[in-house]
Amino acid sequence: MTDAPVTGRGGGRTTLRARVDALRASDVGRAGGLAVAMIANNVVALGSTVVFARLLDDYGSLAALISFYLILSVVGQALQVATARDAVLGQLGEGPALAATLRAWTRVLLLLTLGVGVVSVLLRAPIARAVGVDQEWAAAIGLPAGVLWLLLSLLRGGLQGTGDYRAVGISLVGEQGARLVLGAALAAAGLGVTGAYLGTPLSLLAMAAYCWVELRRRTGPGIGFRPPATASGSPAGDVTAARSLRDHLVGARIPIAGLTVIALLQNLDIIAGKHRFSTDVASSYSATAVAAKVLVWIAMGAGFYLVPETSRRHNDGEDTRPVLLQTLAIVLVCAVPVLGIFAFGGTQLLKAAFGADHLLAVDALLPLGVAFTLLALTYLAIQYLLALRRTAFLAPLGAIALAEPVLLLTAAPSNPDGFAAVVLAVQAVAAMVALGLAFTRTAPADRR
Repeated sequence: MTDAPVTGRGGGRTTLRARVDALRASDVGRAGGLAVAMIANNVVALGSTVVFARLLDDYGSLAALISFYLILSVVGQALQVATARDAVLGQLGEGPALAATLRAWTRVLLLLTLGVGVVSVLLRAPIARAVGVDQEWAAAIGLPAGVLWLLLSLLRGGLQGTGDYRAVGISLVGEQGARLVLGAALAAAGLGVTGAYLGTPLSLLAMAAYCWVELRRRTGPGIGFRPPATASGSPAGDVTAARSLRDHLVGARIPIAGLTVIALLQNLDIIAGKHRFSTDVASSYSATAVAAKVLVWIAMGAGFYLVPETSRRHNDGEDTRPVLLQTLAIVLVCAVPVLGIFAFGGTQLLKAAFGADHLLAVDALLPLGVAFTLLALTYLAIQYLLALRRTAFLAPLGAIALAEPVLLLTAAPSNPDGFAAVVLAVQAVAAMVALGLAFTRTAPADRR
């Protein structure tokens, strides 16, 4: 009898652990875990901004160089979506065949990185002039870093396709963490802006290596540079890539178009604001808009789970809408405290993050927060439609995205509050269209 309470306590701990494990393995747990990883990714990114702004005398040049590197980010995100979807469906091979496909792509992109790097070094002076910086050697880093981003995106997509969401989340946080640590160390060592920027390709290489190791565990040997060997030690020549990288790029054209629409809806207001506002007001509006977009990053994390799971269930003939509903719910649950902070603590938030000289657009924070919450829902709906290989959203959402700058430049009041109201209206229409299409049952013609 004396042992009963101990057993009970142990049983209670076991039951709690079992419940936690069950939650982690559930749809909500896996999607929520990736959303949390994306939040952590952006917290570290914000920390990087603070560190480098204090560490460098010319932080503006680093910001310009990072923007130059981000030109390829849409293509990388689209390739990740396409890779995850096609890996789930077995179109990139399974096991050793998937490893062979990713191995072939890795070799191509590493060779391309070297070739682009040589060209960038030779053209570093004109590249630096085009970017508007004095650091020529730093300017030479941008293009090869962009190719490495494509490689990391493909490997992450492979991990999503095999269901290893934990490794994807670790790579998200690890990328920003490595960029901060390596860049800060190199900058502090005397390399300045060039050293800080060099942290970007080094972090991409580090996370590509990590994803490589994790994929090897999932697919077996053969994701390295050489084909897997047979028992006799000779190469196994019967395992080949299921698809060329060129064909994969062509096949990703719809995801590229879809995510370009999201990029336009996410960023055009800041560009339009620079044309409508004074320098000080435009700077404050940009800072406010950046803060308001936190829920978009949460949606991106949840999207890493949404695409492969939707593809798998659609291929198996299951109802895919519960997956979309669960990821939408994650964003809406997170929106409650975030919008509460925007409503009651917006001034303190912007002052702490950006300084007292960036408060001229503080009243626009709440409407922009609602607007970008709607954009987060639009993002998930588009990812869902892409997973189903549906393209009907491109024309209406593309038209809305192109109409936004016209409205902002011609019809919006020339103050941050009125400007934010127009942004909110545009995002509301886009969300209604995207969600309406997402919850329309898939027609037989859509199943391919």
